[in-house]
Amino acid sequence: MRISFVIPAYNEENYLGRCLDSIMAIVNQKKHSIEVIVVNNASTDKTREVALSYPGIRLIDEPRKGLSQARQAGFSAATGDLIANIDADIIVPEDWTDTVLESFATNDKLVGLSGPHVFYDVSKWTNYSVRFFYYCSYVIYLFNRFIFRVSSMLQGGNFVIRRSALDKIGGFNTDFSFYGEDADIAHRLHKVGDVKFTFKLPVYASGRRVISEGKVTLAFRYFINYIWAILFGRPFTKSAADIRLEAVEENDLS
Repeated sequence: MRISFVIPAYNEENYLGRCLDSIMAIVNQKKHSIEVIVVNNASTDKTREVALSYPGIRLIDEPRKGLSQARQAGFSAATGDLIANIDADIIVPEDWTDTVLESFATNDKLVGLSGPHVFYDVSKWTNYSVRFFYYCSYVIYLFNRFIFRVSSMLQGGNFVIRRSALDKIGGFNTDFSFYGEDADIAHRLHKVGDVKFTFKLPVYASGRRVISEGKVTLAFRYFINYIWAILFGRPFTKSAADIRLEAVEENDLS
């Protein structure tokens, strides 16, 4: 199976290089069939130049600003059997693609796979708090998927979708510009196959939004938009602040 990494990037010159370095390390070390697509989403900084500085990277320009718009543009350009949706501030572990390929190869019904974020630029206490939030969300996920059978869970910026399933549900819903886009796609994918969340598929990410908006506020926004996407098929929060910080060194990637 071929994996297409799709990376939306709006003014991500400070983070994109680190993300691409981690993916190119996988490309160079593994024998997997991989393509990497960066979607320049109306950037006004040097995001485009950073992407073009990496040989083999495909650059797509999407002038309509919005996360779902960028993901859809990348999906439309991708050629892989699996579409890996990764955010520009993500560092992908070396064994990530191994887990993905094994999971899809051993379950023909699997249409979506996701895992958590581990933040590399926040305190350990903040990561413990985030981990607790994931545990609570995981319980809700289990009830919604296996008992109520109404939806599933994907973590935005760290999820893989089988291309045929994404075609079947009509791609990404561009009514979701940021919050709730992962809940919406998980809800619609749930109707056509298995959507799995596992702690065995982590990525390292910047906690800049957690730092800027606060843990409690952010947790509430994710939760209410998750519920809204399932019940009403639209976002509760229709806009999101653009948070662009200087990239910092990782505190702990162990």
